[in-house]
Amino acid sequence: MESLRELYRIGRGPSSSHTMGPSFAAQRFKEAFPQAERFEVTLYGSLAKTGKGHLTDTAVIEALAPLPSQVLFDKEETDLPHPNTMELRAYQKDELLGKWRVLSVGGGKITLEGQPSADPPHVYPLNSFAGIKDYCREKDMFLWQYVEECEGAKIWDYLSEVWEVMKEAVYRGIRREGELGGGLGVQRKAMYLNRQRHMDESRQTRENRKVCSYAFAVSEENAGGGTIVTAPTCGACGVLPAVMVYKQEEMGFSDRAMLKGLAAAGIIGNVIKTNASISGAECGCQAEIGSACSMAAAALAEVHHMDLDQIEYAAEVAMEHHLGLTCDPIGGLVQIPCIERNAVAAMRAINALSLANFLTYTRKISFDVVVKTMYETGRDLFSKYRETSEGGLAKMYRQ
Repeated sequence: MESLRELYRIGRGPSSSHTMGPSFAAQRFKEAFPQAERFEVTLYGSLAKTGKGHLTDTAVIEALAPLPSQVLFDKEETDLPHPNTMELRAYQKDELLGKWRVLSVGGGKITLEGQPSADPPHVYPLNSFAGIKDYCREKDMFLWQYVEECEGAKIWDYLSEVWEVMKEAVYRGIRREGELGGGLGVQRKAMYLNRQRHMDESRQTRENRKVCSYAFAVSEENAGGGTIVTAPTCGACGVLPAVMVYKQEEMGFSDRAMLKGLAAAGIIGNVIKTNASISGAECGCQAEIGSACSMAAAALAEVHHMDLDQIEYAAEVAMEHHLGLTCDPIGGLVQIPCIERNAVAAMRAINALSLANFLTYTRKISFDVVVKTMYETGRDLFSKYRETSEGGLAKMYRQ
């Protein structure tokens, strides 16, 4: 598996696959053709169908600036190597200097069709959770120690940066108000949720309100093009920070403890990314929100010093009950139902932690099995429910 640096990416929203990935591709393409005078970019599949709402064209044009570029949307081509496919062409006057076909495969990661793979090295020798769990038991180590063994001590510097960006997104988001762009008229709600105490608020009600406000805060920052961390994607970036920030505030966990939680969450995210998908365009929202919920549940279990079986069960429960979740953003915007969905998943991660505390040793389903199930379910989903905005709420909603 790849480094956690490839899973936790710091950048601007609103979409890791539709904004970050195409932006990274355009930057690399521009560097590869320094003699170019202009560019043309064609977006296909999900990039074409929801690119306007995800600001794909804006991200590409900005990455290719100051040279002129034209972005075309081809919604008809279906013979594609991946739902998020784009073609970039460089010109000097009317001469075609070169072209790339790029696949934005999720989490900000891109691959180039027909070119030698530029994939980062795999620093983790084991790909399944079962294998990792057995190894950790044999060596009597925690998941975070396995991360350090494979990545080296410098991974903590990177995770520290990730944690700071996550916290900043939470605290920035709960102070902002106003309407998000895109035309849906969605108002930011994080500040309201954070400040408005229920008249007879119980401890449980307060927890739900605070966790939801933090998830809204980060998701609204993402929807507004703010700086966030993919965890594992932009569209699901609010789940992990929400539960981690809340738990640190309530229970006084140290930053070091939170970094260990992020490391454990990263292992879960990497297992999903390697054996299934974290792309909504490929497997629906279960691959994004379901994965984020699993990561958050595992992080909390690690922070609470639960054992490996309990961490696995928390992650498995979190994913299992998101199976089949469709990706149907209204207008292609990462707003409805995406923002609320982050809040619901954050609460579900805490529920999964509680179940793991009581029921771990009665379980029947392994985490690896539920990951495989998620992938097959996602591939079986009708294409209009995989981030094309052609089905579900995106179809039924009318302003």
